[in-house]
Amino acid sequence: MSSVPFGVARLDSILDGGAPPGSVVLLAGESGAGAREFLYTSAAMNALGRTDEELFDLYYGDLPGDGEVPPAVHYLSFTAGEEALTREMEYTLAEEVVDAAVEGIEFRDLSPEFFQLSPVPREWYEGETTTIADLGEHGRYDDVLTAFGDYLTDHAAGNVVCIDSVTDLVSAASDDMEWSDIAMVMKGLKKAATRWQGLILVLVNADALSDREFGTLMDAAGGTLQFTWESGGSKRARTMFVREFRGVLSRLEAENIVRFETEVHDGGFDISDVRKIR
Repeated sequence: MSSVPFGVARLDSILDGGAPPGSVVLLAGESGAGAREFLYTSAAMNALGRTDEELFDLYYGDLPGDGEVPPAVHYLSFTAGEEALTREMEYTLAEEVVDAAVEGIEFRDLSPEFFQLSPVPREWYEGETTTIADLGEHGRYDDVLTAFGDYLTDHAAGNVVCIDSVTDLVSAASDDMEWSDIAMVMKGLKKAATRWQGLILVLVNADALSDREFGTLMDAAGGTLQFTWESGGSKRARTMFVREFRGVLSRLEAENIVRFETEVHDGGFDISDVRKIR
C-alpha cells in the first residue's frame, strides 16, 4: 500500500515515502521545539500537492518511494478558527505556500463546543454576546468529544487529519470530561485509524502532561515523534527523535539513526542533519 507523506521532504525520503497508512502519530515536545511547526508543514505540504503542483515541486520536490498525496487534508482545532490558524501558519511557511495550501485544507473549529460551559464570554469565540436564553442551551463538556468523533467518522478515511491539540482537552478535564474519557477516545482513534487507512497527527505539549498521562497517550498512538531543545555552548538547537513507531522505528535503527537536527525555513519544518551511532 502507498505510504502517506508527512510533508517533511527529507523525513519522507528517509522513510521511503512517509508513514504507513492507518497511523496515529503523536507530535509531542517542549514549547517551541518544533512539534507545532511540523503539524503546520504536514497540513500545508499535503494540501499543496493537490492545489499547486509547481509550488509543491519548488518547496517539497518529488514524492519519494511509494508516497502518495492524500485526497484531502482536515485540520481540527479546539480553540482556533481558520483565520487564526492561517495567520499562525504564515509565521512558519512562506506566504505563497500558505495562500495556495489553505485552499486544500478543510478547517473544523471546535471552539463553540469546547468553550460552551467555560466562563469564557461567548462573543470571544463566536462573536455573539451570551444571553439568558443561551444559558439553557449549553450542554456538557463531553459534547466536544462527540463532535470531534463525529467529524473524524465522516472525514478521516484515507486522508491526513491534524488535531490541534490534545493539550487543550487535558486542560478542560473536569467532572463532566475526565482524563479517562480523553484516553479512551484516543484508544478508539487508534483502532478506527487502521480501518480509515489515512494519517492522523495529534499535537500535544509534553510539558502540560504528567508522566502517566504522556505514557497513556503514547500507548494509544501508533507512533510518537518527540521534539526537544538541546543546548551546546551559546546556541540552542531543535531536535527530533522517534520515541516509538511500529513499522518505522526498525527502519531507522537499521540505519543507526538516533536523532534528527531540525530547522524551520520558508518551506516549513525540515531536517537539517541526521545523527547516527558511530
